[in-house]
Amino acid sequence: MKSKGMGKGWMFWTPRVIGLALILFLAIFSLDVFDGNYDFLGTLLALFMHNLPSIVLAFFLIVFWNKGIVPGAVFILGGLVYVVLILTNRNFEWFMLLWILQISVPAFFVGILFILDWNRRKNG
Repeated sequence: MKSKGMGKGWMFWTPRVIGLALILFLAIFSLDVFDGNYDFLGTLLALFMHNLPSIVLAFFLIVFWNKGIVPGAVFILGGLVYVVLILTNRNFEWFMLLWILQISVPAFFVGILFILDWNRRKNG
């Protein structure tokens, strides 16, 4: 019989499902490499570089699936890195703040949900 606080309910699945959706959302942005005039190897390299954030997030999500603190910290750190990269861009424009809302805020949300789930399961 399952104990009440340790089931894999909505608090377990929500950050994982939203995290997967965010990873897929980020991967969609890599499709713009097909607009470039790259040869085959250039296209593969561009796809790899564009998908590097998605690959890193997917790696930590899969490897640490049941250890919510690690993917939580990685999603939050990824969101912070993106904010810093946008705000320190030499060609910064104000509309880029919307990019932060679209990418970093969901990453922060997923990271916080992971940490809340980890805390709930740790304290049982």
